[in-house]
Amino acid sequence: MDLPRHRATPSTSLRDTSDSSTGSWDAIEWTKIEPIARFVSHANLDFLLEDEQVMAEGHGVVLVNTDDAGVLIVTNFRVIFLSEGTRKVIALGTIPLATIEKFNKTAVKVQSNTRQLDKTPTQRLLQVIGKDMRIIVFGFRPRTKQRRAIYDALLKCTKPTVLWDLYAFMPGPSSFQNTSPLVRLLDEYFRLIGKVSHHASLDMIESGSFTLSNELWRISGVNSSYTMCQNYPFALVVPKSISDDEVLQACKFRARCRLPVISWCHPVTGAALARSSQPLVGLMRNMRSNLDEKLVAALCSNLDGSRRKLYIADARPKKNAIANGAMGGGSESSSNYFQSEVIFFGIDNIHAMRESFVRLREYMDTHGRTSSDGMSSFLRHGGSIWGGGNLSSMSASVSTLGDSGWLLHIQNVLAGAAWIAARIAMEKASVLVHCSDGWDRTSQLVSLANLLLDPYYRTFKGFQALVEKDWLAFGHPFSDRVGTPSISECGNVSFELSRQQSSTSIPSSPMHQSSGTFTSQPPASSHAHNSNNYSPIFLQWADCVSQVMRMYPQAFEFSAAFLVDFLDCMLSSRFGNFFFNSEKERLQCNIFESCGCVWAYLADRRRSEGASHVHCNPFYEPLKYNGPLLPPAAALAPTLWPQFHLRWACPEEAQSGEIEAQCRKIKLKNHEMQKAKEVAERKLRENTNTIESLNAELRREKLLNISAMTKSKRIIKENTDIKRAIQSIGCKIHISNSGDCILDIENNPENAVQKLHFSSRQVSSSAVINDKKDISLSVTEDDEGNNVISRICETLCPFRSRDGGCMWPNGACAQLGSQFVGLKANFDAFDRLSIDDSYFKPK
Repeated sequence: MDLPRHRATPSTSLRDTSDSSTGSWDAIEWTKIEPIARFVSHANLDFLLEDEQVMAEGHGVVLVNTDDAGVLIVTNFRVIFLSEGTRKVIALGTIPLATIEKFNKTAVKVQSNTRQLDKTPTQRLLQVIGKDMRIIVFGFRPRTKQRRAIYDALLKCTKPTVLWDLYAFMPGPSSFQNTSPLVRLLDEYFRLIGKVSHHASLDMIESGSFTLSNELWRISGVNSSYTMCQNYPFALVVPKSISDDEVLQACKFRARCRLPVISWCHPVTGAALARSSQPLVGLMRNMRSNLDEKLVAALCSNLDGSRRKLYIADARPKKNAIANGAMGGGSESSSNYFQSEVIFFGIDNIHAMRESFVRLREYMDTHGRTSSDGMSSFLRHGGSIWGGGNLSSMSASVSTLGDSGWLLHIQNVLAGAAWIAARIAMEKASVLVHCSDGWDRTSQLVSLANLLLDPYYRTFKGFQALVEKDWLAFGHPFSDRVGTPSISECGNVSFELSRQQSSTSIPSSPMHQSSGTFTSQPPASSHAHNSNNYSPIFLQWADCVSQVMRMYPQAFEFSAAFLVDFLDCMLSSRFGNFFFNSEKERLQCNIFESCGCVWAYLADRRRSEGASHVHCNPFYEPLKYNGPLLPPAAALAPTLWPQFHLRWACPEEAQSGEIEAQCRKIKLKNHEMQKAKEVAERKLRENTNTIESLNAELRREKLLNISAMTKSKRIIKENTDIKRAIQSIGCKIHISNSGDCILDIENNPENAVQKLHFSSRQVSSSAVINDKKDISLSVTEDDEGNNVISRICETLCPFRSRDGGCMWPNGACAQLGSQFVGLKANFDAFDRLSIDDSYFKPK
């Protein structure tokens, strides 16, 4: 039973009852039970997810960590705490059910100033310990039975008797459809052996046609039915020189039949990174397997037929490897494996990691800004200085962080992975990595070395491929280590969750209490995971990834925020990707078609904002970091991961990504400016095209104008020529602005000229000169119907007959070219006139 820890100091826990500040913990009158307006209704819970259902509610609840009062809601997916004033979700008090490691009820009587405990009302508390580094405490009003309702709802929802009652199965795949991870694993294998032109499919898997190969390695389907090894993937990459029969024989010499297989191979040198479990050499290390030795020797193959050096990296401390020999395990002897060297990394087992994580969580809760006892570390121990009021207590708190051992474990994993990457990249050697079973420390080292060696794994797509290959496909037991849903060992179709409880409970961070009395109940564990097998191995690996990201901030496409959200999704069990302990179990339960996919969900979040999303690293430079990352030993000193370790206990100090956020804002603004620039350039192009079109139109108009001017000049010239032609026969025409036409006809050049004036009423004469009409000259009869030209001709013509009749066209006047008389003159008519050229000679 986990009991709250007593403080040996006179400080008051959970706020002294004399504090009457508004909204604080003790401002609530615990002895008065008043009707509470239920302002939360199911109709206005718009923050609920699809198919998320409210199971219980508690009103007037206080979040002790921050002294916030509000409403506590338990759904079939999470615990939600709403602020009473703003009705907003408070993140600290909101936690998915699967992320809860344990919870327990506690009743506390705080000692008042009168020191009469019997008259002091009991403060009823509910402590919730999370797998994500937080410890939260809720306070309930006495005699309301609200705490019991919340506790029972937590028991029911965190320990469903049937697997399908879990929230992950209720919405189904929905919009986050999960494609087959088997297909994605084959695509990654194709990439590793240089067959990127091939694309995997379910038909290829069913037909068994995925067994491709290159000069050194081949993809084998020997485990396609999981009969050789139940926690290995269906497809394995093995040396090309080793047959499937030899693989089946060699696996018997390794623990749980997890024989050496390829995890990554260098595309140029052919150096390989392989993984396996420990060999079964026994206590005296006298057991050998020729086929195992042949398989390991094949890892040293070179393209030119020579052999490269092989390092066998045992992740365990050497003493642990020797101890395992007493149970039939152990480690290899370099004398039995040609041109090999055995290295021990000294990384502790899962139990040491679990205890270290618990101590780190307790340290963060004790010395954080928002602790589970409702008191800041500034005020604890009655002092006013951080850490308890004096320098020695500061040093003691820092020493407590060191005593947790967490950073030392992180450094050991980092150093081991960096050593492996350096051997492969610099010496072109092959490395075989194993621990005891080959699914905990081995997965950490191999996947982290992959990340250092291959820049592809530092992208979104590559990171997904890495996790699915070295963690999910190779059988890291997520159900045992994280507490995700598991199926019974018998594997019957009902898939009931195991309800086995360990007799030993996980050491947890107790509530920080001082004076007062308390009672407590045994804690309940989420998803009924076996406490002895629980260990934050995957979380520790993610912490190592964050350390590499801190060292090389420009080498990763994704940000630390992506890593935190990815871990939260994994711990929440909202998606089925990390259910159960192996690929085989997930296939048996048809997880990929029954649940949503975490990768599709994260990709959907990024899709709306693109490169400006918080998951994208604004400093990413893929061209600069397109090779392996080989950090020196001096750079492997780890620090606390602010975005994960400090986000609950020290939320203000956890904002180490402010520079990243500012850079992202600048990048977003730059992106907006770039878009505005593109819009302006597009408008400029449109305006340029419009100007060019107008210029072309202007040029056409100019050409038309020039043509019109040319035509006008031609018309003027023709008009002049016509006038000369008329004048050559003794007539002169003057056209006034009023439209009157004056016709002068000379009878004889030597005689006086008789002028006749014909008004527009008597003679219709018009001369139009423009760009659309030719000059036209018409002479018509007067109002009385007499021909004016005939009368002129009879009066003035010297060639008329004696009887006064006109001799046209036989008269002598015809010889003078007076052929216009009586006709309508226009350009065509004048063109047809037979006029002597001498008429047009200039005078």
